[in-house]
Amino acid sequence: MFSGIVEQTARVVGLQKDQDNLHITLTCSFARELKIDQSIAHNGVCLTVVRQEGDTYTVTAIRETLEKSNLGLLQVGDEVNVERSMKMESFLDGHLVQGHVDQTAVCTEVKESEGSWYFTFSYTPAQEDYITVEKGSIAVNGVSLTVVNSREDSFQVAIIPYTYEITNFHNIRPGTVVNLEFDIIGKYIARMVKQQVESYLRNKK
Repeated sequence: MFSGIVEQTARVVGLQKDQDNLHITLTCSFARELKIDQSIAHNGVCLTVVRQEGDTYTVTAIRETLEKSNLGLLQVGDEVNVERSMKMESFLDGHLVQGHVDQTAVCTEVKESEGSWYFTFSYTPAQEDYITVEKGSIAVNGVSLTVVNSREDSFQVAIIPYTYEITNFHNIRPGTVVNLEFDIIGKYIARMVKQQVESYLRNKK
């Protein structure tokens, strides 16, 4: 479980295909502190450390992860948002993020606004419960953000200078593919409402 408060970016230093899997080797300031089997969120995707050597560590993404996220688009030198899993006694500064990316979206606009930035993302909902709501929470590349200008298939987020610098948002341009994890509470509510409506319609027949 994560909070969506990105610690820093890690840099990709190696990529190795192994059948349908992709081994991703990265470097970051806390690499030496990591242990085998530890969970780290990478652009919002929870992956397990499988190797740790000096200032680098390696994680493995399977085919399903590569199909649902932007990790399959990574190249050596790319920056990836990273966050270690929450401790139970930690403050929940963002929102509950599982590290289970739902789908990708595409950036359609970046607009500067007096020192901050507004990013617009467009997506085709993969499921009916993949929705945003005004002032609701969403994780974009693992960053916990508040939705503004919510639409059926798009939304905006406002990025402050600190977030812009500490995450890979400073690399996002129109056309950039990002990972989305919709709010888990919202997904449960949407699914329950759908089931209740379906049950009502069945009983009405």
